[in-house]
Amino acid sequence: MLEYPLINDTSRKIIHIDMDAFFASVEERDNPKLVGKPVIIARNPLESGGRGVVSTCNYEARKYGIHSAMSAKEAYELCPQAIFISGNYQKYKEISAQIHEIFHRYTDLVEGIATDEAYLDVTENKINSTSAVKIAKLIQHDIYQEIHLTSSAGVSYNKFLAKLASDFQKPKGLTLITPGEAKDFLKDLPIEKFHGVGKRTEEKLNEIGIYKGSDIIEINPQILIDKLGVMGWQLYLKGHGIHNSKVKSSRPRKSVGNEKTYGKLLYLEEDIRQEITILSKKVSQTLKEKDLKGKTIVLKIRTADFETHTKRISVLEKNNEFEQINKLALQLFSEFENLVEKGIRLLGVTVTGL
Repeated sequence: MLEYPLINDTSRKIIHIDMDAFFASVEERDNPKLVGKPVIIARNPLESGGRGVVSTCNYEARKYGIHSAMSAKEAYELCPQAIFISGNYQKYKEISAQIHEIFHRYTDLVEGIATDEAYLDVTENKINSTSAVKIAKLIQHDIYQEIHLTSSAGVSYNKFLAKLASDFQKPKGLTLITPGEAKDFLKDLPIEKFHGVGKRTEEKLNEIGIYKGSDIIEINPQILIDKLGVMGWQLYLKGHGIHNSKVKSSRPRKSVGNEKTYGKLLYLEEDIRQEITILSKKVSQTLKEKDLKGKTIVLKIRTADFETHTKRISVLEKNNEFEQINKLALQLFSEFENLVEKGIRLLGVTVTGL
């Protein structure tokens, strides 16, 4: 077996907070009549002609096999008695900001990764506590007392394990994974539970006999590297409980994009090109407002069957001009023209490499 250095920083104290069924829980909080009933955050498919996607759902709805990213139509078929709510995303964003205010009482090293979850580094903290578990409990208590919502917390020495831990006893859970417990925790974990392993990666791993954490621990890392490149090495480290990525309190902006979902599917090439032009103009305006330029244009298309396709093109000089962005986005669309007959439900234009 090839030898690789395994440097594991176990000195940090990381908390991952994940709100429990956040959007649905907000709706239940604001309308107690919903409590105990299956609630789905999505447009009602009976009113939208079967269109719409599930943003999230409460735990009552999950008992029927409903999950985020599922089509609202399929969710309705699984649970026709469910209550569909379109969702108030501005309200959710404002509540998320209140939750982050609570986080910052304890540390300024807060990395929000979604509206409903964040990493906190409490190795050094504002209450001078040596216990990350104590801080996690205080945060859960504050959120419940002040915002009347429940959350789950994971505590460990790195972000990867803290996130796994927060998923372990949902809802209202708190799980600690110590350095001495990490390998035992990981060895029986199915490979698809390793964050970053999607369906395609899972299939590639199965091809070389990897189905759970113990398989990663035992394999020669060179086999993983040959199969998955850099991701293979990162996965090998995670299998050993190693993930030295720091909690980043502020991230430099890497892209500017704009996308739109269409209630009525687009079937005409002319309409699609017109929408791409509108999106390109909005992206250009944002870039100029923030005094940014980029060199890579990305076009995203989602068809009626919820398949998502992306293509990108890069240029030598960074640019923020509408004409250039639109020209390249339309050029990319010409490679997608065979998808038009399926019906287009989403378009997105993004500029990266800022």
